[in-house]
Order: sequence, then C-alpha cells, then structure tokens
Amino acid sequence: MAGITIPHFQNDAGHPAIEIGVKEFKCVGANPPFDHPHIFIDMGDEDEAVCSYCSTLYRYQPKLKASETNPPGCTYIENAA
Repeated sequence: MAGITIPHFQNDAGHPAIEIGVKEFKCVGANPPFDHPHIFIDMGDEDEAVCSYCSTLYRYQPKLKASETNPPGCTYIENAA
C-alpha cells in the first residue's frame, strides 16, 4: 500500500476517549519522549478500540476527516529530521 499514510494519534491530555475519522491508525500514547511503541490498531467491524499500552478509547466518528479528532489536537504529526 505504498503512498497511503496511516494517521497517528496521541493523548497528551489524558482524555478518556478520542473520536477519530478512521478505523485503521497508529496510537503513539503521549508525544515523545513520553510515547509508547507506535502500535497499529484496526477497528475492523467495530466502532471502538482501546490501545493496549495507554488504554485510550478510540471511537470511530465518520463525520470526521482522517486528520481530525474530537477533542481537537490529538493528531500526532512527526517532525522531519
């Protein structure tokens, strides 16, 4: 799947749940250096998934774009070296 970017999300604020507009994504936990291993999560047929590292509950919200979150500001953007 070259050319497809998997969205990454972080939870620095410790939100109990984050709504996202995709069902396949990576959770990084908090922003580095306090992150956990960046794990791929696939919700499959479900509308919710819990990260096994940080216990963040992610809920699929189809009205959101791939880079949007509710609450706002939970999209992780990796800084280029």
